[in-house]
Amino acid sequence: QVQLEESGGGLVQAGGSLRLSCAVSGRTEMLSVYDMGWFRQAPGKEREFVAAVRWNSGATAYADFARGRFTASRDKAANTVSLQLMSLKPEDTALYYCGAMRTKSFVISRTGYDSWGQGTQVTVSA
Repeated sequence: QVQLEESGGGLVQAGGSLRLSCAVSGRTEMLSVYDMGWFRQAPGKEREFVAAVRWNSGATAYADFARGRFTASRDKAANTVSLQLMSLKPEDTALYYCGAMRTKSFVISRTGYDSWGQGTQVTVSA
């Protein structure tokens, strides 16, 4: 099991950028078989997939709304996962969560995450 802690959220104007980080602790020796995901939840809405990165290879997957604006990455030396947010829109306002799960197939996971951080708030003003 791994523990996750997000940081980097804040208030930004539309068109601005933020960089979210997720510090991973615990059984980090297992990360080579993990997918690391980013999700978000806006008030009154369900949590939705944003992006994911496969720890071992660095391969990434994105939701349609994130592709081209958001970039997921991992730093093996620092045991961190990051999500660079660019060209932010008011509709990107949400609580952003980092998630982790053991890889289940050759396809990067978009569901089934079972370890979560507490989340970091991103608010985009018009």
